[in-house]
Amino acid sequence: MRTNQLSALDVRRAKFAGRAFKLFDGGGLSLRVRESGRAWVFRYKFHGKSRETTLGKLPEMSLADARRRRDEFRAFLADGIDPIEHRRQQVEAARMADQTRTSTLEKVGRDWLAAQAWAAGTREKVEGRLNRHVFPALGHVPIAEITPSRLLEVLRVVEKSAGIESARRARQHVARIYKFAIASDLATFNPAAGLEEAMAKKPAPDHFSAITTPARFGELLRAINGLEAQPQVLAIVRLAPLLWTRPGELRHMRWSEVDLDRAEWTFWKSKRKAQEQPELHTVPLPSQAVEILRELRAWTGHRELVFPNIRNADRPLSANTVNACLRRLGFDKTEHTHHGFRASARTMLDEVLGYRPDWIEHQLAHTVRDPNGRSYNRTKHLEDRREMMQTWADYCDRLRKPGDE
Repeated sequence: MRTNQLSALDVRRAKFAGRAFKLFDGGGLSLRVRESGRAWVFRYKFHGKSRETTLGKLPEMSLADARRRRDEFRAFLADGIDPIEHRRQQVEAARMADQTRTSTLEKVGRDWLAAQAWAAGTREKVEGRLNRHVFPALGHVPIAEITPSRLLEVLRVVEKSAGIESARRARQHVARIYKFAIASDLATFNPAAGLEEAMAKKPAPDHFSAITTPARFGELLRAINGLEAQPQVLAIVRLAPLLWTRPGELRHMRWSEVDLDRAEWTFWKSKRKAQEQPELHTVPLPSQAVEILRELRAWTGHRELVFPNIRNADRPLSANTVNACLRRLGFDKTEHTHHGFRASARTMLDEVLGYRPDWIEHQLAHTVRDPNGRSYNRTKHLEDRREMMQTWADYCDRLRKPGDE
């Protein structure tokens, strides 16, 4: 007597002959025959809804294999599990496992870097720390396999080799990479979270050293006059006391931002805090600064950067360039730094030249607020600041002359 189950002969004879059809084997299993080929299909109900899924194709999946797969799926249904959803989860888990194995810390870290809308200087610093301190030790490791203790071991090496601040910032970068990885389903936890408690504590910050007395500042200016260096190095050291912008802003000056005819340099102010909005800042250029820039344009005017790096013209001068020159001139870091020119100008403009503090703060690109706490527009007092910058540059000229302090 013939049963309702298929035989091996039935399967061999099942050929497409101009129309599609199905042969039923029982228990929801059938052989679907189409012009495109033959496949095993399992049909079932789950929570009252009919569903159908393909188990495999002939000849890769035999009748016996199809029956075993059908029985597995019926066992899932008996346990209240939708076999289609179960298989989807298995495929996804295998995909994620494979992706996790190939998603190393360096690969994910570089994807994170590419997604950041940073200024060039910020990107250079962050990528540099990762390249120096993190990727050589952990870059090859799958991101999901790095433990807090393994990361802490690397960070403690950084503390000893590059200092507490470098290690602290490296941890911050890794923590953000892991937030990116978790959002991308490449990791489930952040091993950098909470490690700051186990790391060396950052010492109390020192103020940037600065000369604020006219006589000693005059000695510094005279020493700068005698400096011998590459044109872009000499120019940035001569401009630093005249313009007193933040060091990173000066190093990244672009010729496209400078209008020598109008004697203005306009650029996007660096964000100092996360809640700050980017905004344009205009620096009026005193005639002395315009002269320095006109001379330098003959050397670097064909470049994008005003102060290109000597080894790589697509990058600015090193962050340590001005400080290194100050050391060569005999002014160590406890007496004066590049950043210290800001304090020098602020102090002497206020105490010696008598300029309004709010004009000085505007020129320093600090947030200046009115009595009601509202931020002033940074274009305010532009002409007043232009006159102030010229007076400051003229004052610096006088200080260079011995006995005129």
